Amino acid sequence: MVSNTYGAAGRADGVGYLTPTAATRSPNPFRKPHGRDCPDACPTHPAYRSARRRQRTAPRSRAARPWTVSPDKPDSVTLIASFAPFSAPDGGPNFFPFATDAAYNIYVDNDGDAKADLTYRFTFKTQDRRGKDTFLYNNGPVTSLDDENLLFRQTYTLELKRGWETRTLIKDAPVAPSRVGKASMPDYNTLRQQAIKALPGGGQVFAGQADDSFFLDLHVFDLLYGGDLSETGTDTLAGFNVNSLAIQVPAADLALKGDATRNPVIGVWSTTDRGRVRLAAGDDLQGERGEDRGGRVQVSRLGNPLVNEVVVPAGLKDSFNASWPERDAKTPELVKRVTEPEVPKLIEAIYKIPAPATPRNDLVEIFLTGITTKAGGPIKADLNSQLNNADVPPKWFQPAEELRLNMSVKPAAKPNRLGVLAGDLQGFPNGRRLTDDVVDIELQALEGAAQTGKLVDALTAGDKVDANDQAFGNSFPYLALPNTSKVGGTAPAAKPASAQDTDTQSVALNTAEAGDAKTWRSIAYVTGAVGVAAVLALVAFISTAWWRRRSRYLVG
Repeated sequence: MVSNTYGAAGRADGVGYLTPTAATRSPNPFRKPHGRDCPDACPTHPAYRSARRRQRTAPRSRAARPWTVSPDKPDSVTLIASFAPFSAPDGGPNFFPFATDAAYNIYVDNDGDAKADLTYRFTFKTQDRRGKDTFLYNNGPVTSLDDENLLFRQTYTLELKRGWETRTLIKDAPVAPSRVGKASMPDYNTLRQQAIKALPGGGQVFAGQADDSFFLDLHVFDLLYGGDLSETGTDTLAGFNVNSLAIQVPAADLALKGDATRNPVIGVWSTTDRGRVRLAAGDDLQGERGEDRGGRVQVSRLGNPLVNEVVVPAGLKDSFNASWPERDAKTPELVKRVTEPEVPKLIEAIYKIPAPATPRNDLVEIFLTGITTKAGGPIKADLNSQLNNADVPPKWFQPAEELRLNMSVKPAAKPNRLGVLAGDLQGFPNGRRLTDDVVDIELQALEGAAQTGKLVDALTAGDKVDANDQAFGNSFPYLALPNTSKVGGTAPAAKPASAQDTDTQSVALNTAEAGDAKTWRSIAYVTGAVGVAAVLALVAFISTAWWRRRSRYLVG
């Protein structure tokens, strides 16, 4: 999820600013000791975007999603961050690579000081073998990641920073490519499985394209569903893809002092950094790559879902995207947006449902401190604040916008899409599962349900998009395979086709859930019209025949 009407990071044109901070410990875990990333007045950085998407995509991110134990890995936590939303399956010829001038980061705060104790950093390289010979992503069917027909490939390096020590966990690991189509990649699940790599010390990692697992009706921006709740029931993101990063590691690796029993709560957020200055390639158009100068600048930051979109106002998005959590409590304008939220006022004006009284200290718990009785908030429960960790001195604690997770909460036998509000303590806002309906949950929370313990009857239907259009899975990375047909916003939610029918991996459970996948509610994958399908099939047949002839010509 990202700011600006579900798309841009920072401003709508992708520009971000870095606001340096004065702190005893540098908030940037990749800075040199006692160093600074930039002077007090930093230049703006353009996120290189193009209608043709050249060789990169703007690293527009969604919130990292931490989950607890899974059926196949009972002592693990999975962290996922997704990028490049609204990636259409037919978005060729370059499709959607990760940006090679960017660093994608997932941070973990296990002691509650709003600073990163662990940082997982991904950086990417591109191997483009097309040259002057072709514009095609692949020139024949691709059956493996090292298939010679795959002309555009990416690899990545994953680093882990803990304290002042940085080590490389994996280097030059393959990225699962964009799913061009069934003719080009007849068995995409094989490509995904080949892109899952083991990590030293336990765990695994994945980078590649996936179905967009976020489900919602974006008519919310039309005066809250048309002003009369008539514009609901359509999954706007059905059929679209994202680029996803997934890490699964032992819970003890993330816990303070390595003890997930005494210190089970962590906070997570993700950022994207891009080169502050980029020198373009020369005018000879020989395919030489540009060069980054002056280090990187943070251009995107996500923690809890929808905070960047609907809590942070437009005038604060640049500074929020460039800032670190340790500054949140010191930014009065941001705190006020939590204690005096905008959405309940809009609901009162449009639907005549009285807004809860302010200040909203219940939302402070949800978004800034975690739910705990140790901060004097109105929610009388100890769930997911680092203040609940046995080895965290209260004086260390700093309120900050993080997605918090209590790793000790046992999986629900029958997960409820409304999470904590429905008594399912393993659901959002205690971490976030793929199946958690965060739109409906946050709508109810903003109307005071977490404080009163009762749902607002007039809003119980929410946006009427209660599940993803594709089945999730019971093994890492849990995300559904990328779509090959674009159907976003064209049809209401309905009963889903099976994973086999839609040529997706049967990914039904994520790491936060241990219930029977058969008990999950899901919705249909809607295919295109027959006429369009016939035309596409004809084009695919002609293209495949041409590729085969061309391949024989190239090798013969």
